Amino acid sequence: MSEEAHPEPDRVEGAPHPRDTVRLIGQGGAEAAFLDAYAAGRLHHAWLLTGPLGVGKATLAWRIARFLLATPEDDGGGLFTDAPPTPEPLDIAPDHPVARRIHAGSEGRLFVLRRAWDDEKKRLKTVITVDEVRRMKNFLHMSATDGGRRAVIVDPADEMNVAAANALLKMLEEPPHGVTFLLVSHQPSRLLPTIRSRCRELRLATLRPDDLAEAMAMAGVDAGNSTALAVLAAGSVGEAIRLANLDGLDTYASIVSLFATLPRLDRMQALKLAEKAAMRGAEEKLDLLLSLMDLFLARLARTGALGTAGAEAAPGEAALLARLAPDAGAGRRWAALHQSLGARARHGRAVNLDPAALILDMVLKIDEAAREGAA
Repeated sequence: MSEEAHPEPDRVEGAPHPRDTVRLIGQGGAEAAFLDAYAAGRLHHAWLLTGPLGVGKATLAWRIARFLLATPEDDGGGLFTDAPPTPEPLDIAPDHPVARRIHAGSEGRLFVLRRAWDDEKKRLKTVITVDEVRRMKNFLHMSATDGGRRAVIVDPADEMNVAAANALLKMLEEPPHGVTFLLVSHQPSRLLPTIRSRCRELRLATLRPDDLAEAMAMAGVDAGNSTALAVLAAGSVGEAIRLANLDGLDTYASIVSLFATLPRLDRMQALKLAEKAAMRGAEEKLDLLLSLMDLFLARLARTGALGTAGAEAAPGEAALLARLAPDAGAGRRWAALHQSLGARARHGRAVNLDPAALILDMVLKIDEAAREGAA
């Protein structure tokens, strides 16, 4: 299998790759912060792009890389009074040679550090290894004579193993001339503190429903009920696309419909829900179902604690949450169950427990908790 044919670990199924995303929706503040630093001559050698999964961090990394590689080094930075004005925002014309090379994967001044293909196991590696960092180091040394800026995208930095992280740290401590590192991180707390301290952070926010709907339309995905999608996806475009592709709104509505029968659980509905997870090739459906049940419990706990769960994500959900979690005490009970069932689900997945049995066990535990609360 050629390298071009390998699956890309940084691609969301059903959406354009971040390098091909034309616009970045809802993250004008992060773009402006980078451009302000660039225009003032404070272009840091390493940037840490943080925020929830799927809000545009990788897209911003590719936009910055494209901008830096397409913009002459004497442009901006406050160094030359007669330099052309800094582009605003980070847009580079699609027909620019750099943009065309990046789209084709042939830009010689850009290196993307991500999980590699394992030829022996015929699958993507589970972590970014030190071998990939060494490849990057060799790339930078070989490219040094070419002149001009270079860029490195690490996506995501959270997936580096210890050896890879330490190897990257050495490069951040003594960065090659003209190289800008762009580290994408969904969970920056997992990174070495010394890596975080050598980067300037750009924090990206969750998207509002209208921004999320626009981003999904740009990706060619029907958002449907954008408000409900925004609630379930927590403002993440990547998660919203996953939900749309897997009929997540309908699945969540089924969960709400089932638990609306509590404390007298409709066992036929429960069995139908469990059977969905046991269908052949339903691995993604099972993961979706588990994540949505986890979300339902989290929203129950939030409703009890705060008196509201916010916008409704399915018909009848608001009334159901208010009935099952009428006060802070109920919220604490649901929060405890949320934590324990999450651990049970992770263990069940780890030991390959029968999917239907796993779902049914969780449903019965929720039923038991509802009956205790109603007693």
